[in-house]
Amino acid sequence: MTWNQILTDAGLSEREINALTVLSRKSNIKASELAKELDTTRLDAYNSLERLQRIGLVTTTADRPMRFSSPPLDSAVTHLIEIRKEQLKRIEQGLEDIQSGSKYSSPVERNSPDDEPKFAVLKERVHIMKRIEKMAESSQDEIVLTLGKFGILHLCRSSALQAVNEAASRGVKVRVLSQLERRTIRFYNDLHESIETRHSDDLDAQGALVDDFEVVQYLSMEENPVGRGKNDAALTVESESFAESQKNLLDTIWEEAIPYEVASKRFTEERIVDPLKLTIDSGSFLEKIREVLQISDDIPEGDTPFNPDAFLASGLEISDARRNLESGGIEALSAFGIDVRHLLRQVGNRVGHELSFSLRNIDGNIEFLNEMMDWWEYAGLGQLSYDIDPEFHILVDYPSKEPGSLPIQSLDDGIIEGTLLSRYSDDPSVEITRTTIENSVKYEINFNS
Repeated sequence: MTWNQILTDAGLSEREINALTVLSRKSNIKASELAKELDTTRLDAYNSLERLQRIGLVTTTADRPMRFSSPPLDSAVTHLIEIRKEQLKRIEQGLEDIQSGSKYSSPVERNSPDDEPKFAVLKERVHIMKRIEKMAESSQDEIVLTLGKFGILHLCRSSALQAVNEAASRGVKVRVLSQLERRTIRFYNDLHESIETRHSDDLDAQGALVDDFEVVQYLSMEENPVGRGKNDAALTVESESFAESQKNLLDTIWEEAIPYEVASKRFTEERIVDPLKLTIDSGSFLEKIREVLQISDDIPEGDTPFNPDAFLASGLEISDARRNLESGGIEALSAFGIDVRHLLRQVGNRVGHELSFSLRNIDGNIEFLNEMMDWWEYAGLGQLSYDIDPEFHILVDYPSKEPGSLPIQSLDDGIIEGTLLSRYSDDPSVEITRTTIENSVKYEINFNS
């Protein structure tokens, strides 16, 4: 049997076979050069390359004009066989899902010695997952997967999961950045025990970074998370410089993300225990403390003559300004740029977020607001009133407080704000307006529908 017959049986057209044969012999050639080899027009050459890129058999350099390459024919056939196996597996899984009534039912070898960027566009989820599988199989140091909200489902429904787990078991460092979701959280149990997973509310991207060299970045995904992914598309890039920039970005997100063991409790234990990160203020805190401690001398820009007496005496005296701070109470914190009202409001926002999460199963808006205010009154948090004229609104009263006392009313304000924003921030039919009126804060809630 000839290569042409094998490639025909694998589903390639005669035009695609001819293009692949030329590219397997000559790498990094232009479309015009390919057209000359095939004795056809450049447009026909581009048409031949389009599907070969889509299924991962051809990569493209980011040059002008672009240059195209492909693996040897035996590697190309192996890639096509893997795609067919994956398609057959999906058909079998689909049949099993239907019968059981379940609701959820190629890589190019790095044969270029330089770091010339190469890219290709993959279409259909089966081809994208096959590329990630091959990347995981050849990985040596590290894999970072970004799975968004439903990417874990797609990973576990493909053979890429086994390749990623096997990479982790042989010592490759594997990290997963995801956005946990109630319906898919159970799939994370299928990951190898050494794989570290973190959650980010702001991450909805999908892709992969392998060995600081190769990147897969989704360009589009089907809206239906359990669909076949026929309209999925991803860009693959082979470039150390591009991979380095992606790694820096992912490392930044990773540091701010929440460990899986903590973030998953909102779905497994029905409560939010994520770390609460507070912001204080901006500006130079060194300059603020210099002002508070009444230090007028400038900080030297270079070495100064060594004074043994001053060296031995340093740290033995406490200034009057420092003593005054110790007895200054809560208000003294403002001298350091620490606004206690702002901090308490942030804490209140978190309490409101948790309260909204606890009331998430209440569908009706009026019913939800009624339960929120019932909880408020039961907890005895302060004076609260509401009316429906001219719009539904909630009024948080701020009683006068003693100087130096804790501004607990900011906590009250934050709880109402956090509850409402957590419930309605993603609902375009609801408008929330916050207005400060003398010793009270007014929240107007407009249900446009």
